[in-house]
Amino acid sequence: VSPGPPANSLPWHGVYGTLWGMPYTDSFVGRNVLVTGGLGFIGSNLAHRLVNLGANVLLVDSLIPDYGGNLFNVADIKDRLRINIADVRDEHGMRYLVQDQDYLFNLAGQLSHIDSMRDPYTDLDINCRSQLSILEACRKGNPKIKIVYASTRQLYGRPAYLPLDEEHLVNPVDVNGINKWAGEHYHILYNNVYGIRATALRMTNTYGPRMLVKHSRQTVLGWFIRLAVTDQEIEIWGDGMQLRDYNYVDDAVEALLLAAHYECANGRVYNLGAPSPVSHLELVETLVSVAGSGRFRLKPFPPERAKIDVGDIYSSYKRIHTELGWEPKVDMREGLTRTVEFYKQYGPHYW
Repeated sequence: VSPGPPANSLPWHGVYGTLWGMPYTDSFVGRNVLVTGGLGFIGSNLAHRLVNLGANVLLVDSLIPDYGGNLFNVADIKDRLRINIADVRDEHGMRYLVQDQDYLFNLAGQLSHIDSMRDPYTDLDINCRSQLSILEACRKGNPKIKIVYASTRQLYGRPAYLPLDEEHLVNPVDVNGINKWAGEHYHILYNNVYGIRATALRMTNTYGPRMLVKHSRQTVLGWFIRLAVTDQEIEIWGDGMQLRDYNYVDDAVEALLLAAHYECANGRVYNLGAPSPVSHLELVETLVSVAGSGRFRLKPFPPERAKIDVGDIYSSYKRIHTELGWEPKVDMREGLTRTVEFYKQYGPHYW
């Protein structure tokens, strides 16, 4: 694990498909890497990168229906990694699984904001109690492991100023945001008190191949992509001018790898983000354009969503750029083009 990036030039920035020359090129060769939520969207894309870096990869996923886990996500690399179908809420199972692991990418979680309001106890179990179970398993069985935790920008709530930086007040507007905030703090606490190296990334809206498109409860963009690819109508709630930032999944994976690689990231919390936000209307117009199908119309907000909508929200990624050298590389049109092409080819495995 490297102490930090060079202060001036960052020569590894380029096409992520070219692995050589990255700062972490040798960091994962022959190393044992555990990915919780590994059959989900970000976890499976991370798994593809890790096996190409020469890591010994173990994916853990509960495959709970509607949470996004999908064996097809790793069908093309299934012979190059191991899979364990397990629930992170099982403390005894996790204590066994973290043994001898060099890195843990902790991506397991309940992501739906609406589901967290309808079933807060399940959200509490997965996003709070299970995180303590994982950390306790590491403290008792593998305190030398390095952990990168997938947090969320959602925990900021309604912004007092934009772009959001890491000093902004945390004020979640739903149960999911409260529990994800707690999960993040557990990781930083165990770093500070027990010396278990941990970093948290507050991810923004991530999209790309292998994302959940079965329903809209986790990611509305995934649902929009499905509707566009299948030539259906997309409903935009409100006036369509709400601003958001988006990261293509390859950029998110790059941030995870850099956070794992650098020692200076230990105990730190980082925002991800994009160079400039886009409105829902611009997003959908671009999506329909690259898909060559689909259409859209504006519609008033449903009452249950209006209560937890945060309006315009987008983040500053200045801290992670300064400290780890990360910045997004894939623009919206290119990212949507790649994503649409994926679902046009493999859609039936995800519908």
